[in-house]
Amino acid sequence: MHKVIIFGNSGSGKSTLAKKLATENELAHLDLDTLAWLATTPPQRKPLNESANEIALFTQKHESWVIEGCYGDLLELLTLHSNPLAEDRLITSKANEVVFLDLPIDACIENAQQRPWEPHKYASKQAQDDNLEMLIHWIKAYETRTDSFSKQAHNQLYTAFQGKKTVIRTNN
Repeated sequence: MHKVIIFGNSGSGKSTLAKKLATENELAHLDLDTLAWLATTPPQRKPLNESANEIALFTQKHESWVIEGCYGDLLELLTLHSNPLAEDRLITSKANEVVFLDLPIDACIENAQQRPWEPHKYASKQAQDDNLEMLIHWIKAYETRTDSFSKQAHNQLYTAFQGKKTVIRTNN
């Protein structure tokens, strides 16, 4: 059974790699962007216990999976021995592999600029492009932020993981 989590900066290629692994290995695929946010303007994070419960449902439904995102706090739930956030469900299906996409900032920016339309995130390609300046600013701050989306948080997640782990530093 494959149970893989993929994480890294925005624009690092998480979705592309997850889709490839899902297709090649017949894995269920979960993009954490689809469950981490409330439908509000401006966007705001969903309470962690709600996201944790959605992850628990996904991991219980699928025997093999790939889950990707930049949310260190949510991904950590898939590597812990117990899940303190899921109210009535434990995420019992833990990851057995992690992939840390640790690409240079410039490569992430270039990927973001060339990203095809993501209809599960944006109503139109124009709406996605309208968000590009903010996204590039976000990408540039990856190494200096200290939140759960930061390189610091991703390094901690990678270091603490006890299973198979890989760091990828290029999209080639």
